[in-house]
Amino acid sequence: MNKPAQLIIWLLLIPVITGSAQDMVISDRTTYCNPIDIDYSYMSHYAPRGVSYRSGADPAAINYKGTYYLFVTRSHGYWYSDDMSDWQFVRPQSWYFNGSNAPAAAVYKDKVIVLGDPSGRGAVISTDNPKLGDWKTSYSVIPLGIQDPDLFVDEDNRVYLYEESSNKWPIRVVELDAENMFIPLSEEKDLFGLDPEKHGWERFGQDHRSDITPFIEGPWMSRHGDTYYLEYSAPGTQWNVYADGVYTASDPLGPFEYAPYNPVSYKPGGFLTGAGHGSTVRDNSGEYWHYASMTISVNFKFERRIGMFPAGFEPDGQMYVNTAYGDYPHFLPDTQVENHKNRFTGWMLLSKDKEVTTNSVLTGVRHQVLDAEEEGYMPDQEAPDYSASMLNDENMRTLWVAENNSDTIWFQIDLGEKMNIRAFQVNFQDFNAEVFGKPDTLRQQFVIETSDDGENWVKAADFSNNQQDRPNAYIELREDVSGRYVKFTNRYFPNKYLAVAEFRVFGKGNGKKPGSPKSFEAVRQQDRRNADLSWKPVKNAMGYVLYWGISPDRLNNSVLIYDQHEYELRALNIDQQYYYQVEAFSEHGISEKSNILSDE
Repeated sequence: MNKPAQLIIWLLLIPVITGSAQDMVISDRTTYCNPIDIDYSYMSHYAPRGVSYRSGADPAAINYKGTYYLFVTRSHGYWYSDDMSDWQFVRPQSWYFNGSNAPAAAVYKDKVIVLGDPSGRGAVISTDNPKLGDWKTSYSVIPLGIQDPDLFVDEDNRVYLYEESSNKWPIRVVELDAENMFIPLSEEKDLFGLDPEKHGWERFGQDHRSDITPFIEGPWMSRHGDTYYLEYSAPGTQWNVYADGVYTASDPLGPFEYAPYNPVSYKPGGFLTGAGHGSTVRDNSGEYWHYASMTISVNFKFERRIGMFPAGFEPDGQMYVNTAYGDYPHFLPDTQVENHKNRFTGWMLLSKDKEVTTNSVLTGVRHQVLDAEEEGYMPDQEAPDYSASMLNDENMRTLWVAENNSDTIWFQIDLGEKMNIRAFQVNFQDFNAEVFGKPDTLRQQFVIETSDDGENWVKAADFSNNQQDRPNAYIELREDVSGRYVKFTNRYFPNKYLAVAEFRVFGKGNGKKPGSPKSFEAVRQQDRRNADLSWKPVKNAMGYVLYWGISPDRLNNSVLIYDQHEYELRALNIDQQYYYQVEAFSEHGISEKSNILSDE
């Protein structure tokens, strides 16, 4: 486990005022938990169809003069942060009337430049004061039908535009004349498309099980040393296997070569899945982070959130994005760790499938969603279950719904035994909401209490007076809180029905960690895009993390698996040898890893 910096030790020594739950909560957090805790916007462009939901996707993250900026699809503005923890929303003085769509953002000399007109035809805009947002147009509408643009500024200040979102056309590039209104200097050049017959992870559908032609989209260029890394997304944003791969070149115009270790950013399992259409940004300490789209697809297939993962480059230039335990708490950039690649706190999930009770469950009301007739990603609407067991099943697509939004509604989780609690995450959901756009009045107010016996309660977090919009509220405690029971009481919720997709409790149990998985087997199928992995179930294990990669010391890809001890991996490249390893985990910790296997 990574050792936290002296900052954490200092925070733990700060005295706690007896009886004040707010003092138990760290305002300057040292950790974060995906999805990142920002005030996601409601999607106003679906208002005529009457379904209200939040979404955040297609993040373009940049570092401008030491401040991080995050541009997100259809958000009616953007966010900035000094630490990648507390994000402030900017309502710019001038912006796209309908919100930007899959925006491109980059730093050009002393300004931020953006391209993201929802029509696909627009001009580059710029500002030297993005916190104010006095954006100015370059006036020259780029004469192309642009989808999912990326603006890349090289070290010599030459500017390149990459773009495409299609299951027909390839990723393209054109150089822009930055000194002359960003006019294209030539015709667009085709670079590369998908090859799902060779690259298993590029296949469409849930778990890559569809024959529909997949989509290539979301290019993002990074430079590391003398190598250019052109990231791209596949196979489709609504699937659990939405991912980013990379092609490399020695010139921003190519030719580009497929990276044998693809996909780079991949998260098909766990509570919140998907890690595609991303961007890679360097923090103020020189480390890299990858921001990506993560799917929910409850109210609509394009209902999404933003994930943030440690990223970087191996000594020989191999790019990586570490998504292992990617929806558990991780240390933030300003917290020093022994190895940036491994920033997981070791705080385990304590609440999964534990007994839940509540005083309110909605019945007899249908969940209004878009495209419910489409199969494969939308939840079952025939017999909706909004019961309390949906609160902690580690499934973002199921939800508990109360009969109303009263301040008397509560639910309670029995962890089964006393455990050491370090953090909570409350993932609210939009059930038959009636909110569109970006109102200033949104907030969630609640109290979280803990107890040893279920009768005598101590406040752990008091958000009764919270004035912030926290739809995915992550609450880090200043120190361990010991307790067996956790109780959530609503104080205020802005929608008609209080709805929670998942309430999560993190920390450490007091028992033994599980043993290492035995009898681990890896068999490559005749279709070499697939491999069957299996092992004997481990006593008292909650789940497993399976790792794989193209060399035994770089098992950079992973999947978190609950409640099963086998997995069909369908994300392999046919002409590549792979190595595999697995570990077990529970509330009490993580096992030793198994032996490493090869499929050759």
